[in-house]
Amino acid sequence: MAITRKTTFSRRVVDHVTDELVTVLGNGGAYEFKALFSKVFEGLKLKNAVSGGEEMLRLRSYEKLLSLAKRGLVLKTGKTYTGLDGLQEASSANRLARMEIAADSAAAAAAAAAV
Repeated sequence: MAITRKTTFSRRVVDHVTDELVTVLGNGGAYEFKALFSKVFEGLKLKNAVSGGEEMLRLRSYEKLLSLAKRGLVLKTGKTYTGLDGLQEASSANRLARMEIAADSAAAAAAAAAV
């Protein structure tokens, strides 16, 4: 039986920063980054998910926000950001569910090939 190697690394943990960005932008409205970050920071403090300091969290939030904009889930107009339809797909719950479905289908394919 051939052993397949995975060439990419995938983290199977909850991404609190992206989840909080999705929560804030999913409520509607357009935010400048400073106001958006203050809401995200407050939400993460309530969940006790702040780590690495405020400046590092600000950089991570900005990077995640630009990633969401690049994927077409957030609209950037000037300095304001607005959540678009399908933004909920970026949440950790949806990502982990997709990974679980893929793992189940791979296991089923392997079981069918072994028979």
